[in-house]
Amino acid sequence: MNTKIANVFAVSKKESHEFSKEIQEKIILITMHGVEGDAHAGKYVKHRFRVKKDPNQLNFRQVHLMTSELLEELRGAGHHVKPGELGENITTVGIDLTNLPKGTILKIGSEAEVEITGLREPCKQIEDFQDGLLKKVISKNKSGKFDVKTGVMSIVTRGGTVRPKDKIQVIYPNQPHAELKFV
Repeated sequence: MNTKIANVFAVSKKESHEFSKEIQEKIILITMHGVEGDAHAGKYVKHRFRVKKDPNQLNFRQVHLMTSELLEELRGAGHHVKPGELGENITTVGIDLTNLPKGTILKIGSEAEVEITGLREPCKQIEDFQDGLLKKVISKNKSGKFDVKTGVMSIVTRGGTVRPKDKIQVIYPNQPHAELKFV
């Protein structure tokens, strides 16, 4: 089993359906539900666009994770983005989230676990948040494949409390690894 240790940089949630989430001292993850008190928590989809299509879809987007390294990169490009402002629940440090395989387990702190289900699909709201930001978080590489930096989505496989500075243990799934797709 191949593992890596990283950390939680910040945690965020928002009870209402708004683009940005508010920084918290801690969040509580609920098994197969998501972040307690967050608008996107629940067994079935909560994303308004997806609810309109089919409200009975299972929610594979319970917890959104994004790297603090992306926020630093964006600051270097003149965009001032704080943790939670792009809608993530957990901002990490030390993990290349978007290159993890589907099914990777992140053990967070002493209790919580999430399973990576896919990539967060970039949307117009990112551009609405700051002009030019969408082009910084998604682009095509030389081979024509999309390079997506907007983080990953996950489901809660074991509930628990998550705080900044908590350790994150990355547990890779068995081979062959499945590449992340938009969920």
